[in-house]
Amino acid sequence: MKTEQAVRPEVETPSVTASELNPTRLDKPAFLLNFPFSLSAGEANNIWMEELSAEKRRIDLSKAVKQFMELYHFVAGEALVYLLPAPASCGLQDLVFTANLGVVLEHAPDRNTVVLSNFTSAPRVRETEYGIAFFEAMGYHVYVAPEKFEGEAELKHLHENVYIGGYGIRTQKQAHEWMEDKFRMETIKVHMQDPYLYHLDCLVFPVTRDVVMVCTELLEKEEIAAIERHAEIVDVSYDDACSGINNSVRLGNLILNSSHIQELKAGTEDYDLELAKNRRLEDIGVKYGFEIAFFNLSEYHKSGALLSCLVMHLNRNSYEYTLL
Repeated sequence: MKTEQAVRPEVETPSVTASELNPTRLDKPAFLLNFPFSLSAGEANNIWMEELSAEKRRIDLSKAVKQFMELYHFVAGEALVYLLPAPASCGLQDLVFTANLGVVLEHAPDRNTVVLSNFTSAPRVRETEYGIAFFEAMGYHVYVAPEKFEGEAELKHLHENVYIGGYGIRTQKQAHEWMEDKFRMETIKVHMQDPYLYHLDCLVFPVTRDVVMVCTELLEKEEIAAIERHAEIVDVSYDDACSGINNSVRLGNLILNSSHIQELKAGTEDYDLELAKNRRLEDIGVKYGFEIAFFNLSEYHKSGALLSCLVMHLNRNSYEYTLL
């Protein structure tokens, strides 16, 4: 497969024969994860990491592996899970956060199209080559965004060809404009401005095709109105967003979320914030017919990451089903 890079190609996405099968076309959920062989928090590349000393950022690899395996086994029990091949010697500290690697375009008629990232974050630039190798081997039509773009963490699918896209800190608006032109999609563009919530998955989580959790206090009125034309908004607070309420993943009738509340001391501010986030998410789950599953990913918090960062969707099969 030929990979297009750093240009504005005019060639249409190639057709795919009906006999070909890939994870995106399966009738069950499919995801891409990466085992944390190369996980490190050595280079601070976001504000969460910058506020920790080098010692506090040091990863306990045995604990990180245990936490990863708990998430992996749970997801693999309900979905097809691929592990992105990469050796520890690759030196890519953030490769485990596959949500930033790229995005499989759910609306593409061939269900065989992936746009890989053009990273802003310096330690992540070489990750794209591993994404190219994997998706080409799987037979996908592979494109690399010609402008800065950091994957499905910046692009959330709603329904049909409608997406919400974040830009301004790690992703350029032009990347979304290129995808709109190239792949015949409509993107509601949200300007990211808060350094603590620098990817769209911190602000927006589609619960269903028609219901979206949004931290509205960080959006402009025009952005909120644009989302409301396509979905019901469930408002979440800034504090809950900073605690990771939107950094969730849907798996069937479950919403998966990260919580390390068991490591926090009751009565502290951090404990109270985490408890409030968990209760808010549970309330939303009850309203819309979901169960909530929490996973302790505290070692990944040292990289400024939460659960959605560890999971790249190869399809969004879970969203095909209406619970209520």
